Amino acid sequence: MASSSALRSNLQRIDGKGYKAYKDIQGEYSFNEFSVFVDYVQGDPFAGPSRVRIRVPQRKAGFPGELFRNRSREKALRDYLVRAFAASAKRFTKGNRGIGKSGMIGIDPPGQEILERTAVLINEEFVEARFVMGLPAFGRKIAGRHAEAMFFDELPQIATSSLFYQSMQKEKLTSHVETSEDADALREQLTEHNCVAFIADDSVLPRRSGVDPRPLTGDNVVPFRSADEFRIEMSTPNRGSVGGMGIPRGVNLIVGGGYHGKSTLLSALEMGIYNHVPGDGREFVVSDPATVKIRAEDGRRVEKVGITPFIDNLPFNKDTTRFCTEDASGSTSQAANIVEALEVDTGSLLIDEDTSATNFMIRDQRMQELVAKEHEPITPFIDKVRQLSDDWGVSTVLVIGGSGDYFDVADRVICMHDYLPQDVTEEAKQISRKHAAERRNEGGENFGEIRHRLADPASFDPSKGKKPVKIAERGLKAISFGDHHIDLSAVEQLTDPSQTRAIGEAMYFVKQLLNEKQYTLKEAVDEIMRRIEEEGLGSLSQRPVGDYAEFRKFELAAAINRLRTLQVSQRE
Repeated sequence: MASSSALRSNLQRIDGKGYKAYKDIQGEYSFNEFSVFVDYVQGDPFAGPSRVRIRVPQRKAGFPGELFRNRSREKALRDYLVRAFAASAKRFTKGNRGIGKSGMIGIDPPGQEILERTAVLINEEFVEARFVMGLPAFGRKIAGRHAEAMFFDELPQIATSSLFYQSMQKEKLTSHVETSEDADALREQLTEHNCVAFIADDSVLPRRSGVDPRPLTGDNVVPFRSADEFRIEMSTPNRGSVGGMGIPRGVNLIVGGGYHGKSTLLSALEMGIYNHVPGDGREFVVSDPATVKIRAEDGRRVEKVGITPFIDNLPFNKDTTRFCTEDASGSTSQAANIVEALEVDTGSLLIDEDTSATNFMIRDQRMQELVAKEHEPITPFIDKVRQLSDDWGVSTVLVIGGSGDYFDVADRVICMHDYLPQDVTEEAKQISRKHAAERRNEGGENFGEIRHRLADPASFDPSKGKKPVKIAERGLKAISFGDHHIDLSAVEQLTDPSQTRAIGEAMYFVKQLLNEKQYTLKEAVDEIMRRIEEEGLGSLSQRPVGDYAEFRKFELAAAINRLRTLQVSQRE
């Protein structure tokens, strides 16, 4: 490892030369308190910025082992350090130092969720931050003196204030770690309480807007409070007992008038698969980790999915045991989305009637009389939701406002009134008995089988032009996979573009797995997740990478299913 003085000399030597001379500084350098690794140097000032790492020996960083003694605490500590580094970079970086990205120092920015990230690593030996730098230039000439200031003035200040325990706001750091650990503890207790979700009393569920996930503030915000009938108590390692509403396994309806908080509650459950930062309001809203939000998705491609439980007897004898389409309707897409989630072992479904296909959700008695079942291919969800729970152990939480027929199949009915939940299950059942539905059940005796599919590795083509592999995220909800665009706009539980980026890379690993051995999609996805669990998220790349965030197998499977070149066969 070279000394920091060698880096300084190099920067002074190449000052004023053509930009590509920056390649000379690639390497490893020892500073007084830490080491700097320049892993990749950008080709020009407008290209993607250079990739750099700072590693601080733990004997100098001084983080107590108590802060990362288990997986939950370690993830939260790393998340906190990413936020601290980002804040310090914003504080100490001078900003623009030339053209293009000159002068920028940045790290993968977290949002409201606490996610496993590759941006910071910590263990008993060292703390490491992985970030990017825009090496400065004026025109195409290296601004060596400005680069020197970045490495020798700005980086040390950023590192000292964000990667050393003595510089931390210790109470804030401890709260961050303990809050996340407590949320994990609550989520782990869902099974013993036979619940799919838990919402702690005094949680703040509404967000500022559809594009601002921070908590809503003001006098009109109503803190959540459980109805007595749903109240449970759970324990946490740091805060002791926490009370709130448990949503039991089975079929749960969320009803109520418009603008009374139905969809807000469902959205909180949707994001309850993640831990949240202190002050978010949803710190102790937790959901079954295998919860999947389902919606209609007109226009998506479907590849040999067995949607027969919901759709059969199509015109022209179109096969629904291996249903294919380039342009799915609302009902066929929603059926496929459910079956694909079942294929990779979802434990519970979240559905909002506002984003569902009406003919998929209900067929009332009048329509049944007008259009006989033998002429209607769709078996509505109302006739399958009970079977999903009884046959497959898959629960459903359903926001419904337009069809009381669902009272007949519900285990519990939660009414949101003035943003607070009420148990109206018995009232709903009395209404069911008083006004008996005259529609006929069209669901048969059981839900039906889930058919597993074998993927063809040749249908995963990440090449583009002369490049054998070209994969990139395009914001939160899209991936470029070779020449192909994967639309994830209906995959609603993605929350960070770094998840999308990591999913794109994981898809390439799926292709490699399929080249080695015949796997079903479920087996391939499970194997990728197992390897990530054992080897870390960074194992998706052969180089040190700082911009991946954890994802679930459900979103990985969703991306694969939306690859328009995907080819599969069904395992008999």
